[in-house]
Amino acid sequence: MLLPKRNFRSTWVAQFIKHPTSAQVTIKNIERELICPACKELFTHPLILPCQHSICHKCVKELLLTLDDSFNDVGSDNSNQSSPRLRLPSPSMDKIDRISRPGWKRCSLTPRTTTFPCPGCEHDVDLGERGINGLFRNFTLETIVERYRQAARAATAIMCDLCKPPPQESTKSCMDCSASYCNECFKIYHPWGTAKAQHEYVGPTTNFRPKILMCPEHETERINMYCELCRRPVCHLCKLGGNHSNHRVTTMSSAYKTLKEKLSKDIDYLIGKESQVKSQISELNLLMKETECNGERAKEEAITHFEKLYEILDERKSSVLKAIDTSKKLRLDKFQTQVEEYQGLLENSGLVGYAQEVLKETDQSCFVQTAKQLHFRIQKATESLKSFRPAAQTSFEDYVVNTSKQTELLGELSFFSSGIEAPEINEEQSKVYNNALINWHHPEKDKADSYVLEYRKINRDEEMLPWNEIEVCGTSKVISDLESNCNYAFRVRAYKGSISSPCSRELVLHTPPAPVFNFLFDDKCGYNNERLLLNLKRDRVESRAGFNLLLAAERIQVGYYTSLDYIIGDVGITKGKHFWAFRVESYSYLVKAGVASSDKLQEWLRSPRDAVSPRYEQDSGHDSGSEDACFDSSQPFTLVTIGMKKVFIPKSATSANEPENRVLPMPTSIGIFLDHDKGRVAFYDMDHMKCLYERQVDCSHTMYPAFALMGSGGVQLEEPVTAKYLEYQGDM
Repeated sequence: MLLPKRNFRSTWVAQFIKHPTSAQVTIKNIERELICPACKELFTHPLILPCQHSICHKCVKELLLTLDDSFNDVGSDNSNQSSPRLRLPSPSMDKIDRISRPGWKRCSLTPRTTTFPCPGCEHDVDLGERGINGLFRNFTLETIVERYRQAARAATAIMCDLCKPPPQESTKSCMDCSASYCNECFKIYHPWGTAKAQHEYVGPTTNFRPKILMCPEHETERINMYCELCRRPVCHLCKLGGNHSNHRVTTMSSAYKTLKEKLSKDIDYLIGKESQVKSQISELNLLMKETECNGERAKEEAITHFEKLYEILDERKSSVLKAIDTSKKLRLDKFQTQVEEYQGLLENSGLVGYAQEVLKETDQSCFVQTAKQLHFRIQKATESLKSFRPAAQTSFEDYVVNTSKQTELLGELSFFSSGIEAPEINEEQSKVYNNALINWHHPEKDKADSYVLEYRKINRDEEMLPWNEIEVCGTSKVISDLESNCNYAFRVRAYKGSISSPCSRELVLHTPPAPVFNFLFDDKCGYNNERLLLNLKRDRVESRAGFNLLLAAERIQVGYYTSLDYIIGDVGITKGKHFWAFRVESYSYLVKAGVASSDKLQEWLRSPRDAVSPRYEQDSGHDSGSEDACFDSSQPFTLVTIGMKKVFIPKSATSANEPENRVLPMPTSIGIFLDHDKGRVAFYDMDHMKCLYERQVDCSHTMYPAFALMGSGGVQLEEPVTAKYLEYQGDM
């Protein structure tokens, strides 16, 4: 007669009954390994993700449902924004079933959901086309969790599933039947000599797992191989024609032996290093105590410094209040004296009464002797009545304490060491264009661990907004998302450990009046490669003053100018506000820059002139006889002339007639602002972001950045503050 099988789990239960204390200690120490990172509770039917982290089956479904709802309701205020690490509300069963079905999609226009945010490592992992159905159930972890639950329940009994009420306490659990039995029920449902007598049974448990691990992709095939590339169990169909056909696989027994040896060696290594771990734990505990002591000492020192500040403030407070009280007493005394003087003028007061008594004197000589001085006093009092003035002021405006500077300094109060000098912002290497690039330098002797770049917007009413802070490892930083046409202040301070240097001197930069318009020179429209030289990046063009200029010398003698070689941008503007900047080489003879409409460009490029009169270009900037001509203020082009290190501002109705008002030094960089919607163009000095010239322009057609060169010259488009600076900072 065959005896029923027993395995290690029943042995473990028996050992637990005999030695409960040691088992409880072991299970208690691994409690944090048995907590699901999503729901923060003990695992329930855990699944193994491709990243080798485990998560409850129910939590996977809830998170996928949350992703589905957030994808379909992006604009909804009720969309779930919870972190994957929070407990999510239980979804309805129909939604869970819909997600569990193979081939579930977010919507009909998107592919199957293949990514899942693992709450353990916080990375997106690929679940494959089968989604949840392609994940293995972590039966080993599930068994350990059940042991923990049994240890936690201690004396809590598992009742028989087959007893009539009231049920009896179970003594066995059948892994084949997935049920628990008392002794009597087990004999009834597993009689000797039958097939059920061969079923595998263990001690009472609620954790039932299959005897054979089946392939999630081929549900009728058992797992018998291990893919070394994907590091997961597979079946023979996966190897023959599935996703693992070209992968190297090994037998399950070989993988079991190899992994068990590795895990055993790892455990033995850790056990062998137990004394070292304990020593390091002791060292860490000492460091924690030292940190706590040092932290308390630093707090005491900080309190001492603040108490000194309080003493200074109290002293200044007493001094200021004493000065105010002294001034108040002096003014009140003056007012009191003045009141007494005026009270003397009343009828019943001393002066009037005294005067009345003097009038009773009959002796003339005695009367004159006394009345003279009395008359002077009464006359003086009478004059004071005619021009009444208070003896003192009631306002204490001179005694208002100005604490704005001290308030700002106190707001910047930080850890300071006199050994660290403040960094200095390099104004020449710092610029603002599409983004702001801030460069600074610091003495090598005070090389800092890191820097903090602060910036804030300066309102037109000079309201002090709070500083924005960015931690930087290098000595340069790109600041993006700045508002157009605004002033921004920048400053830097260095950090060495927790010690901070003073802040650098503030640098104020003005952002362009509109977003930067990115374009390159067009080498296919109007480009004359005989006289113009364009670099490979198409952001620089040079004019060649050579043989063609000599051929035009005869025409120059009769009062004509040589032709201008036009080149335009490769992108047009049809709406909105745009800004771009460029540099003109200092050796340039004549360069025109501005905007031109598409219809005007067709006229220029289809009817090239060997010689062009300045009268044809009325805003060329030359004083050539068109000074007094009246022309439409809104034209399809506007060009400003630059040359010989000067900028020639075109004549307008509001400009003065003096030529010196129209000739300005050439800035390092020139900016152009086009408001296509309002039909206005403006030219800026990029060094100070100052508008030099502004006028109307006809924007009924597509507008292009336009340039024209004559003689030797060169134009370089301003290089934007590109992502390469950001990549550089990332490498730092």
